[in-house]
Amino acid sequence: MSVIILGGNECMERQYKELCKEYNCKAKIFIKPSGSLKNKLGNPDLMICFTGALSHKVLKNAQNEIRGCGTAVEHSKTASMSALRGILEKYAC
Repeated sequence: MSVIILGGNECMERQYKELCKEYNCKAKIFIKPSGSLKNKLGNPDLMICFTGALSHKVLKNAQNEIRGCGTAVEHSKTASMSALRGILEKYAC
């Protein structure tokens, strides 16, 4: 399963990747997206948006790129490990 994480805490990027590996997910993490996301997102199975650390413009652009691909989108206000774990348990199990 492929996962894209938008937003989050910069110091926790490695921990996000390790947790995704535990659930057999390949993760692309964009803490501070710069430039266009058009060619970076691909066709993931799940997109996780940590909305507390993400601008509305970036969120809207990412959702427009994913639309029509059959990608599940999950939003979380907090960028904690427990929030990520809950989302992964919901989709990866």
